Amino acid sequence: MSTCATVSRELSEPLAATAAVATTWLLVEQNGPWGAKALGESHLDAAVGRALEAAAAGTGVRVALIRRPGRHADCLPTARHEVLVAHTVPGRGWVRRAGVADPAELLELDFAALGAGDHTGFGTEHVGGPVALVCTNGRRDRCCALLGRPLAAELAAAGHSEVWEVTHLGGHRFSPTMLVLPYGYAYGRLTPETAKEVLAATAAGHVVPEWSRGCSGWERPGQAAEHAVRLATGETGVDVLTLTQRPDGGGRWLVTVLHRDGRSWEVDVIEAASEPARPESCGKAAGRPSRMDVLSVRGV
Repeated sequence: MSTCATVSRELSEPLAATAAVATTWLLVEQNGPWGAKALGESHLDAAVGRALEAAAAGTGVRVALIRRPGRHADCLPTARHEVLVAHTVPGRGWVRRAGVADPAELLELDFAALGAGDHTGFGTEHVGGPVALVCTNGRRDRCCALLGRPLAAELAAAGHSEVWEVTHLGGHRFSPTMLVLPYGYAYGRLTPETAKEVLAATAAGHVVPEWSRGCSGWERPGQAAEHAVRLATGETGVDVLTLTQRPDGGGRWLVTVLHRDGRSWEVDVIEAASEPARPESCGKAAGRPSRMDVLSVRGV
């Protein structure tokens, strides 16, 4: 059976600069099955799900549902919902957590402030190791279930990181995909071995560029530029690179990447359509998804 992940791998489609863009993630525990549009198709009250999505629109906040790896029968209620909120802009990141009896309480949050990096005192600071979020929503794409659920189960069984299944990280064709907190880097085409390598590196404050799709705190041109600088320099430390980007016309961006030690680079990035056509998700018609190509990296 051909899947979108199989086709993407066969075409050697680049992973870099494909991470979902979100300055802040709002992750709400919800047991039971999930539909393709999980915020309105789960045991979470559909009206609350739609209201959370509407409140987050345009703020930089991305809302997703999470659950512990394992079986997800309809009969499992969620008496109290664990909530994780993570700001992922490098150098300014944080992770907060709390438990709520009713997710409707989250509608009282200041979403604009959260997106801008102000947690407004929500919950308590996350302490402990990395948090792994593995996309497993088979109703959205079968690759996420076929490849993501076994990965989540194995990582949870290994016991050295906090592991959750998550409804949607974008980029089904890069399954299995994983977002890792506290730094907000997304990874794709993982195996249990490489996923454990990523979690160990994260715990030590490093990125693994080989499997990285980018940091969700940056827009896609910035993700491409940061990745290019890491490849050029061998730099893997998190939070040591910051960047600014500006449009340069014709689907191009000029991105300035700054290192904590004072070095800087100018990176020329252009948006292009992938060739040949390929399905972005299982069951969808073939298309030419956008990709970010790096034209040059210049030390300044």
